[in-house]
Amino acid sequence: MKMAALCSEFGDLVQIKKQLISVISLSKERGLLHSSKWASELAFALDRLPKDELPPSHPFTEEDAQDLDALTLAKSYFDLKEYDRAAYFLKGCCSQKAYFLYMYSRYLSGEKKKDDETVDSLGPLEKGQVRNEALRELRVELSKKHNAGELDGFTLYLYGVVLRKLDLLKEAVEVFVEAIHALPLHWGAWLELSNLVTNIEMLKSLSLPDCWIKDFFMAHMYTELQMIKEALQKYQNLIEAGFSKSTYIISQIAVAYHNIRDIDQALALFNELREQDPYRIDNMDTFSNLLYVKSMKPELSYLAHNLVEIDKYRVETCCVIGNYYSLRSQHEKAALYFQRALKLNPRCLGAWTLMGHEYMEMKNTSAAIQAYRHAIEVNKRDYRAWYGLGQTYEILKMPFYCLYYYRKAHQLRPNDSRMLVALGESYEKLTQQLEAKKCYWRAYSVGDVEKMALLKLAKLHEQLNESDDAAQCYMLYIQDIFSCGEQLEHAEVSTALRYLGQYYFKNKLYDEASLCAQRCCDYNDAREEGKALLRQISQVRDQIETPSADLFAPLSNNNTPVRRVSPLNLISFTP
Repeated sequence: MKMAALCSEFGDLVQIKKQLISVISLSKERGLLHSSKWASELAFALDRLPKDELPPSHPFTEEDAQDLDALTLAKSYFDLKEYDRAAYFLKGCCSQKAYFLYMYSRYLSGEKKKDDETVDSLGPLEKGQVRNEALRELRVELSKKHNAGELDGFTLYLYGVVLRKLDLLKEAVEVFVEAIHALPLHWGAWLELSNLVTNIEMLKSLSLPDCWIKDFFMAHMYTELQMIKEALQKYQNLIEAGFSKSTYIISQIAVAYHNIRDIDQALALFNELREQDPYRIDNMDTFSNLLYVKSMKPELSYLAHNLVEIDKYRVETCCVIGNYYSLRSQHEKAALYFQRALKLNPRCLGAWTLMGHEYMEMKNTSAAIQAYRHAIEVNKRDYRAWYGLGQTYEILKMPFYCLYYYRKAHQLRPNDSRMLVALGESYEKLTQQLEAKKCYWRAYSVGDVEKMALLKLAKLHEQLNESDDAAQCYMLYIQDIFSCGEQLEHAEVSTALRYLGQYYFKNKLYDEASLCAQRCCDYNDAREEGKALLRQISQVRDQIETPSADLFAPLSNNNTPVRRVSPLNLISFTP
């Protein structure tokens, strides 16, 4: 049956359900369990079909009949992970199904041997130290069949995987696109392609089949490329099209909110997901990251215990336990569980990154660098690993390296203030003050998460004796802190008030200076300076009369408080 002809619009959900049931059967026969699971979850979210609407079984060719006994035997061995044994009995079979399982068994046998040979420690970073020895032979054989046009959609997918493993990425992309055109409903091929798309321009250049599954792929790609607004819109459209019960879509929306640090929204969705699918382990490591950020120890403890009861040897379970120990500052134990996760799956991106964080906490910079580099090797789009490398080299006082890695992180997360502040700090250490100013101002403009950009910009202006600009930044900083209700907790408010008091005093604005000095008295570290300034003001108060101004009134109406000595316009520093 030609699956390419089966694609339909979302209007016909019955037809989509039939297609999903068909591809579930085809994937199961070939041992493609993850693709089968994805399609099954999606099919479950759609209404049940009556008996007479169920799709017919796939046609049985003469070649299928000849290979039936060998294929049945080999598939039983394959299911038991006896891959060499399965391949031995499939050698010489002619049917497409048997040929795929023969090649796939050889590929998985090589992968299993490679994993067994991988050292327990982080090991050497050089690519190719431990390789799947079967890859080159598989490529030669599949290439001949490909040139002869004898590969079906599933075997094209396998050929693409082999090319990717051999780092022939351009050829792999072309083959995956061909596989998708041959078999649009095989989600595994779409997912492999998504790992090779590096930017939006590349995504737009791909020639993809016009099929309903393309919307799922585009939503996934938007999430991966940090285009969260577009991703959420796509998922909303899919929900409205009839997939409102899909746990896959709920989990993807939760991940999208996690990526933009909308923690409360993401937590609400993960809790909803847990209610609908209480034994689900997929994405629970992301859920644990959110609980970790919110320091929700009881909830994280409950999640860890719950997952251990379900399956303690799953990668996600190990990551959740690792996060739990990390939150309790037991970093050695946390690293141990992340290592356990990597033994289960050496390509687990989250575990490499989290292990890097733990080594950073333990001041083991060499191991942290190795872990972060492994994460980048798995997925070059992981901004956390690039950012982690920047932080590690910052500890090692190597600012040029910091700059390189922070730039990479910034390219992946252009609107993340943390990347911009880190970039600004690197430029500052390299005495590139103009670039540092641009980064700090940009960080403030995009929404400064940690409320540090203006403070650092003000201090930089202060160092450069640009007093008007420094005063303006300190003023904006105080407004920013007061507006979010953190003024009593933020230690640096006193620094800003001290500077502004002296600034106004020098400019003979004694009422404003007096108000700043009075505010300084509210903070222990600035109290003495505030009192000293008040004494200075009182000495000149009788000599010069200055109209009173309510310095902090602008905090509620957004007018600039610097009325008489207007600071320079910082917009000139906006990159």
